Amino acid sequence: MIIRREKPEDYSAVENLTREAFWNVYRPGCTEHYVLHTLREDPAFVKELDYLMEDQGKIVAHIAYALGNLKTGHGSETILLFGPVSVLPAEQGKGYGSALIRFTLEKAEMLGYPAVCITGNPDYYHRFGFESASKYGISYKGAGTDDEAPFFMVKFLKKESIGEIRGVYSDPACYFPDTAQVERFDLAFPQKIKEKLPGQLE
Repeated sequence: MIIRREKPEDYSAVENLTREAFWNVYRPGCTEHYVLHTLREDPAFVKELDYLMEDQGKIVAHIAYALGNLKTGHGSETILLFGPVSVLPAEQGKGYGSALIRFTLEKAEMLGYPAVCITGNPDYYHRFGFESASKYGISYKGAGTDDEAPFFMVKFLKKESIGEIRGVYSDPACYFPDTAQVERFDLAFPQKIKEKLPGQLE
């Protein structure tokens, strides 16, 4: 098992991996592979934390980091986030994703980032030290009251930042892609059937 930085020659394989990992999970089809594609050219992209995992020469997992915006009472500042984090469906449950997350969080701490915000399943991310962001006065833009966003979490990499980083957080604009652009981008990939499953977004 090897964890290494992503290279330009990996882009196509990693985008297909991401598409496979998210297809029909949260909505019919997915947008995450296009988000990753556009993120790499976005000023918010953090190249130093763009990592993938190989097992026996096969790319099985990938994670990308970006800089989100935190609007505070004194203006705004950037704050780290990660995602999409992807594992090939056939390789899920083997610990690849967890190992990649832990490895890159350590790298983020070494690089001096004070905290990381994410949206996801609390039951999964609590194991990495993430807590409800509302506990620390950080809310997710558009989510309503703090109590309505249990999916929004934070992990402080610097203890001195606890209580100092507060405000309303928002993701980079590229995380909200245009549907028509996603559809055009998706034509370059093998055809897959979109399915609407219970509980999914439209």
